[in-house]
Amino acid sequence: MSSHSEREEKILSFWKEKGIFAKTLSKESPKGEFTFYDGPPFATGTPHYGHFLAGTMKDVIPRWKTMQGYHVARRWGWDCHGLPAENLIEKELGLKSKKDILEYGIDKFNDAARASVMRYADEWRKVVPRLGRFVDMDDDYRTMDTSYTESVWWIFKNLYEKGLIYEGFKSMNLCPRCETTLSNFEVAQGYKDITDISVYVKFKLSEATYFIAWTTTPWTLPGNVALAVNPDIYYAKVHLVADENATVGSAIETYIVAESRLAAVFKDKKYEIVEKVKGSALTGLSYEPIFKTYFNDKSLKNHENGWKVYAADFVTTEDGAGIVHIAPAFGADDYNLLLKNNLPFVQHVAVDGTFKKEFTESADTAGFVGLHVKPKDSAEDKNAHQNTDIEVIKWLAHNGFLFEKEKLIHSYPHCWRCETPLINYATSSWFVKVTDIKDKLVAVNKKITWVPEEVGQGRFGNWLEGARDWAISRSRFWGAPIPVWREEEREKGKEESKLHVIGSIADIKKHSRAKNKYYVIRHGQSEGNVNSILNGDVNKPNHLTAEGREQAKKSGIALRDYGIDLVVASPFMRTQETAKIVIEELSRNSSVEANKIQLVTDSRIHERI
Repeated sequence: MSSHSEREEKILSFWKEKGIFAKTLSKESPKGEFTFYDGPPFATGTPHYGHFLAGTMKDVIPRWKTMQGYHVARRWGWDCHGLPAENLIEKELGLKSKKDILEYGIDKFNDAARASVMRYADEWRKVVPRLGRFVDMDDDYRTMDTSYTESVWWIFKNLYEKGLIYEGFKSMNLCPRCETTLSNFEVAQGYKDITDISVYVKFKLSEATYFIAWTTTPWTLPGNVALAVNPDIYYAKVHLVADENATVGSAIETYIVAESRLAAVFKDKKYEIVEKVKGSALTGLSYEPIFKTYFNDKSLKNHENGWKVYAADFVTTEDGAGIVHIAPAFGADDYNLLLKNNLPFVQHVAVDGTFKKEFTESADTAGFVGLHVKPKDSAEDKNAHQNTDIEVIKWLAHNGFLFEKEKLIHSYPHCWRCETPLINYATSSWFVKVTDIKDKLVAVNKKITWVPEEVGQGRFGNWLEGARDWAISRSRFWGAPIPVWREEEREKGKEESKLHVIGSIADIKKHSRAKNKYYVIRHGQSEGNVNSILNGDVNKPNHLTAEGREQAKKSGIALRDYGIDLVVASPFMRTQETAKIVIEELSRNSSVEANKIQLVTDSRIHERI
């Protein structure tokens, strides 16, 4: 052992023997409390260099403030909930999708997640003190604990009562494999360069006259309901020459493109400009839907406003054709344009990223059945997501709507957990209304002493300036539940159901209508009882004896007339065997259906030896 290691271990031993950390907490603190917020790590993996570096910085500040005369409580925590834990369990159980989890059973899935989250806790308990960090790892907290979840509910309810919580429908980044939305912060962590196929698409205005719009996501074209132009940009109506040998003037089709984009769109093709107009002169014009069969139903809400040209300031001439294809179900600007102009809403893709059955029912779109718009790239098929776009492009070409296609290398967001390409998807979520308090956040940030200074006024300050409402809900399973109850029956004269926002366990009890009765019985005699063996290991066999089985049977008979529909048992073999015998006897009552009596195994009911 090196002299450095020996010296470190001597110091650590001295701190432990003398209780130095405890003394720093109990000493006089004339300057009062200094609150230190520390984001807890996951215990689903072992600590690594990234944890060590951040942990060292997290240790320095509390020590410094303690030396200045403050009391700095430092309590260790564990981040237990979320998709990282879910992804781990999915891999271990061989589950590939959200549907697989539902078929497996949410209760069993969450039990497995709960059992996994503290898997490497002992490794952390060894490493963190070895780094010399002062932190209380004995009185630790876990985000899956009831007390912690209750604190989240309390915060949610307070924000709700201040008008800062709402349920909304917005276009957000969604992971089609995880089938849940991601926050802007999460999205920023997963960009990768990919190769896509972009297309210039022909939208028919009248006989032989077309608008040309450009898109990098051909798979969104079935969801097109409008085109957008910039009202202040000049657009050119162009006659395209038939071929290289034809003379100018022998036009066969007319195209409308932003004037400054003509060279980029037509490249080496011959054309002549026959008219120039501002974008404002094009607004209100109608064009034919590309997928006519799919949109033939006039009952579609706001159908009369669809497939027209609208003005939009977000349209630029930096790329494309200066005309934007609008699919409100798959883009933030697109969805905002829908709200402004009451456009129809067409969402032909499900949350799992596959084309919906309704879209593929017609003969001309049957080829899209089962296609996944953005699957995760794999070793077997590195361009898997391009296959869907290729099928759409083939359809466009076959039906006369494809003008040109080209490859495009660009940065694209991926799920930082499972590396699946994200899709921009309009869906519902619960939001914190950050935009209402943005000015206050910016003002407070200016009072903070940032080190280095440019972080606060630069990166973080810029982020606050552009802050948007925060989507906080996830449509998954292993996490703190959103504390909102919605009444099934709506009050007369009101469109929305009544909501009850829960802020504590006490709130739940106020709303509880159930009057349950609980009966407690002990398991029957086991082999361990007979042999005087204490058994705290659920994996060791410890069956009921013949007498124990008879005891369980008598208990079941005695409880037949009590209307029991749920039996909760610990995971131990003797308890499980008792519970099953009791349920068998309860089911012999003609008024009780056997399959209606549920057995719930609760791992929290456990031996402590």
